[in-house]
Amino acid sequence: MNTLKRLFGRSLAELDQLLRGAATRPALLNSDKLGVSARGLAVVSVLLAMFYGACMGSYSLLKEVPPDLHDPYGPYLQVLASTIKTPALFLLTLLITLPSLYVFNALVGSRLTLIGMTRLLVAALAVNIAVLASLGTIVVFFSLTTGSYAFIRLLNVAVFTVAGVLGLMFLLQTLHRLIRASEERELSEMLAAKRAADRADDGADGDAETAKLAAAESILYETDTPPDAAVDESRLEEQIASALDMPSGQVLGRHTRLVFRCWIVLFSLVGAQMGWVLRPFIGSPDLPFTFFRERQSNFFAAVLHSLIELLSGGA
Repeated sequence: MNTLKRLFGRSLAELDQLLRGAATRPALLNSDKLGVSARGLAVVSVLLAMFYGACMGSYSLLKEVPPDLHDPYGPYLQVLASTIKTPALFLLTLLITLPSLYVFNALVGSRLTLIGMTRLLVAALAVNIAVLASLGTIVVFFSLTTGSYAFIRLLNVAVFTVAGVLGLMFLLQTLHRLIRASEERELSEMLAAKRAADRADDGADGDAETAKLAAAESILYETDTPPDAAVDESRLEEQIASALDMPSGQVLGRHTRLVFRCWIVLFSLVGAQMGWVLRPFIGSPDLPFTFFRERQSNFFAAVLHSLIELLSGGA
């Protein structure tokens, strides 16, 4: 029991460090993976997702049902089902997208290993779910004080969107920092090896090769300032940068942008459709409880239908 408490406490502390940006500062990213426990973050994320699921299902507790709909235990079962299905939504989306994301990541030349990328994705999901859970009490407030089913559906879509955007911003910045740290380390090792070889040979030919490496280093930093000076000037800003800030003087690399765009498309499409497959999460006032709905239409058509219904004054 004490071991579980220590693990949970350490995992919460790691999540706090991720949210504050302390675990993703460039000076700490000296390897191809984050220095956090993917297993511990996964456990905390599941618990937070269960909390938000319960908040989302709370609408069913006070919803007005038709007189002929006899479903006395449906509202409580809906809360239980939403509590179980919300963490399943994130875990299944991660499992489905992980293989393709790893292949895309390798094809564009990223140096992230499978373990490193898995930790990064789990950390991004943890940030996403933490934001989601922080908005759970707001969802409960509106769920218990309004009878509009269309409004509650759109409110939850908006909350998921806000949490997803912040999670993706964290993913983008951390991916950029990891790739850059890997490139800096590799270039430093090349320069050190070349300088050692030049000192051993004491030849003039080595100067030209060293100049080429220095030019490559300049391209990496994308600035006219000498690399060492550029690092010194930006080091302080890097130490105080949040998890969502771009370090001063840096821009996103081509590989980072390409991998990130692939991730956005895959996560958005798979996550949205997974949510549609696992519905209902809120519970329609006109239908009895069921753990899953029949397969029909898609997520985006349902959002458009809810928006039209809300704007036309429907419930």
